[in-house]
Amino acid sequence: MRRRTPPPPSPLPQRAGIDPVRLRLPSDPGRTWPDLGSYLAARYAGTRGEESMARLLAAGRVLGPGGRVLHARDPYEPGGYLWFHRDTEPEPRAPFAVRVVHRDEHLLVVDKPHFLATTPRGSHITETALARLREELDLPGLSPAHRLDRLTAGLVMFSVRPEDRGAYQLLFQRREVHKEYEALAPRDAALAFPCTVRSRIEKVRGVIAATEVPGPPNAESLVELVDVRGGLGRYRLTPHTGRTHQLRVHMNGLGLPILGDPVYPEVTDPAPEDYRRPLQLLARVLAFTDPVTGTAHRFESTRTLQAWHDRPGWEAGA
Repeated sequence: MRRRTPPPPSPLPQRAGIDPVRLRLPSDPGRTWPDLGSYLAARYAGTRGEESMARLLAAGRVLGPGGRVLHARDPYEPGGYLWFHRDTEPEPRAPFAVRVVHRDEHLLVVDKPHFLATTPRGSHITETALARLREELDLPGLSPAHRLDRLTAGLVMFSVRPEDRGAYQLLFQRREVHKEYEALAPRDAALAFPCTVRSRIEKVRGVIAATEVPGPPNAESLVELVDVRGGLGRYRLTPHTGRTHQLRVHMNGLGLPILGDPVYPEVTDPAPEDYRRPLQLLARVLAFTDPVTGTAHRFESTRTLQAWHDRPGWEAGA
């Protein structure tokens, strides 16, 4: 069995908490590309990256192993590596703080606000919990052990050291982390709780909403009604799997869409800077045995869901 040779370390540091892009140059048996510039022009042709990459090359911002500056007319070297930082547009700062819940030499647990992405994705690059924490806490090697949706608030785990990342991610892959969420949604007296929802959820790349489809279940959630206030219910949600939008899909499938959900049951697509009426979903509890230290942990968010104690203020977007 052939052992894969690891790529050389990046000569570029994180910038504002952003990892550099690493690109391996593919084989070129037909000698299609006489130089590096022609390959990159072909790779990014017709995309926003076409102009950006030409600009990066001209500015000396594309590096090879050892930090060597690469130029458009350099020979094309199949199998070689290069690194660069994407050009990013200035992002409006989400006006909410990330709270540190726990920090040691291996593990960081934070209480993420609504409207802040966990990691860079789409138009959110610098305005993410990962980028902020790397910069504010001076932790350049910080990596996410899992993710929360941008619209969901609550507890998120990060590994402090790159060598520990796999151990913490494996906890979630093996479903060895107990997770509890809190959600606010309509109350339906005809439904009996607790109930377990099982279904098959599929998410098509590029489509905002996930859907429930026929087939063997791949998603399971326990739904418990904790309290009632008027026609509003406060629910404890315990996912036993981790499909995209699982809890939101399952609550909507029960006829109980979570307050403030811009996707279920209908996609409304609010502007990213519209901070009114946050999704009333909170990652409340994380409990697990630390795979590195052996310590038993249980963390609980101190955040609250506004609509429970101030529904008029939440509805008004205050």
